[in-house]
Amino acid sequence: MPARFIDVQLGAGDLDTSGFVRRIAREAGPMGGLASFIGCVRGDDGVEALELIHYEPLTLPGMQDLAREAERRFDLLSLGMIHGIGVMLPGQEIVCVAAAARHRRDAIAAVDFCMDHLKSAAWFWKRERRVGTNGQSEWRWIEPRDQDHADLARWQSGAGQEIGGALKNSPV
Repeated sequence: MPARFIDVQLGAGDLDTSGFVRRIAREAGPMGGLASFIGCVRGDDGVEALELIHYEPLTLPGMQDLAREAERRFDLLSLGMIHGIGVMLPGQEIVCVAAAARHRRDAIAAVDFCMDHLKSAAWFWKRERRVGTNGQSEWRWIEPRDQDHADLARWQSGAGQEIGGALKNSPV
């Protein structure tokens, strides 16, 4: 059964993640579980800012394809993704994924699935501004880490069904 509601957005500036999660819950109707993840810009190691650049003709359609794939894999009532773009400061919310389902495992796995894809296989280029060794601020590009690739690979190999713990129409 398809999800009742799917919402995928890009946003500049401060994201209203609390309102976004409440909307995903409200649109789901009666549910067994709601899971969400909110990611923030880290301010450790001298990070002063993070910039997300995207290619508009691919970004939103790619995120919509990702939502449809999550809907196909998991028994969801509603799903939402909102991702920040532009320059963001430490502590600022950068991404929110929320999923509601009849059973908790589907909601949790759908959020995990979407985040693994947004982190490693999305249509964004990231760079951060840090204080360099010379004391000056400098921008540097960020590439996905080995762990990010490993997280993504578990879904591509089919192992994600066992690791994620939720299958469509699963009794859990």
